[in-house]
Amino acid sequence: MSDADTENVVLRVDDLQKSFGGLAATDHATFDVERGTITGLIGPNGAGKSTIFNLISGFYEPDGGTVEVNGTDVTGMEPYEVAERGLVRTFQTPRKLEGMTVREAMLVGPRKQPGESFLTLFTSPGTAAESESANLAEAERILAEFEIDHLATQPATDISGGQMKLVELARAMLAEPEVLLLDEPVAGVNPTLAKKLKEQIRRLNEQGTTFLLIEHDMEFVMDLADPIVVLDQGHVLTEGPPHSVRNDQRVIDAYLGGGA
Repeated sequence: MSDADTENVVLRVDDLQKSFGGLAATDHATFDVERGTITGLIGPNGAGKSTIFNLISGFYEPDGGTVEVNGTDVTGMEPYEVAERGLVRTFQTPRKLEGMTVREAMLVGPRKQPGESFLTLFTSPGTAAESESANLAEAERILAEFEIDHLATQPATDISGGQMKLVELARAMLAEPEVLLLDEPVAGVNPTLAKKLKEQIRRLNEQGTTFLLIEHDMEFVMDLADPIVVLDQGHVLTEGPPHSVRNDQRVIDAYLGGGA
């Protein structure tokens, strides 16, 4: 692979392996996510999609293989260390933050907040206050961009699951990720909010964020993602544009066999 090709890869998964109780959940999986793409990760139930996400984002430690973000080996790093290198993820079920408004929940997102360092509070209290004020302004701006600023003062526990997914996506953007992993962004979301989520993902992608997303809703992922990586029993079955993946007999057989 040429240097130009390497520079274009924001996330590289190489020969990744993970077993649980002797069963291979990730079986020598290899794929790249190119800068500026919305890459889909699909596969039947039990294909190992969530395990791969957990390995990439530092929540699991692989048995073998490597994960690189922008050419930096992040294999086995803690999730916050991976996030500091530009890779952030959302979860299938966003955490509803008890006792917090939506605006306050947004501020859980940004990395490198001076106020989070205990020492900074004593050595540079002004810096912490300035940063907090800047983060608050940024949170307000992003909520407005996502057209959910009317939810800012609502308790985070009172909004719908679909609205919470929008908040989770907005909150992830406060961290200014280069690549954002979305775990089933429209699972259990009504069609109107699913359409809104799709529009927001497209908008953020056009502004420069790269996405890797897991999604069971085939219509959603085929319309949004290109390329699509297909996992089956922990290994990469094939990858390519939506039309070729949709018509690939191996993919059809995997889905029929996998019951998803």
